[in-house]
Amino acid sequence: MDEDGRLLTVRPPHALDQLRLFKAVGPLLAQNQPYLGMALVACAVIGIDGVPVPSPANEQQIESLVMRLGDSGLRAAGAVLEPAPEPSEMRDQAGN
Repeated sequence: MDEDGRLLTVRPPHALDQLRLFKAVGPLLAQNQPYLGMALVACAVIGIDGVPVPSPANEQQIESLVMRLGDSGLRAAGAVLEPAPEPSEMRDQAGN
């Protein structure tokens, strides 16, 4: 759930999803890491409040989805996609 109270369904992108994203953004934006990272997070959202979200097929659709999700939705989806820290990493951060 994001800060706006929307229930987001998030699925980590598979290899084919990533390949389709590269095609959708085109060769120039595929080299823009910040853009590609945000697009990847947005494209991982496959549903909002139980309503399916189609995979974007071009730059305009990607940007429309990013705008629809906003900061709150992107943060929530990004948190789901972040790998959980390993127990040893948690101990190191705690200073043990």
